Amino acid sequence: MRTPRYWRSGTEPATARSDLKLRFLLSVLFLPVFALMTAGFAVWAARSGGTDVPSSGTLVVFAVCCGVLTLLAAADLWVVVRRRRTEL
Repeated sequence: MRTPRYWRSGTEPATARSDLKLRFLLSVLFLPVFALMTAGFAVWAARSGGTDVPSSGTLVVFAVCCGVLTLLAAADLWVVVRRRRTEL
């Protein structure tokens, strides 16, 4: 095990570091979930009629929100992988 870059000195909020293993696990777990939800809501919105409940507009909003969450999970996964290569 390597020596940490900074020894804990009681000022943890100023020098606190995130748990990269947990962030990696959450990103790997939720990236495909959000991607599938995006595709599912998009297909559902495309197949819904004008009088269906929920409306196609609501389903499009859900698809866009899930798409944004997919992009955030992918970006976080990229950052975590890059940081783990340089720090661990």
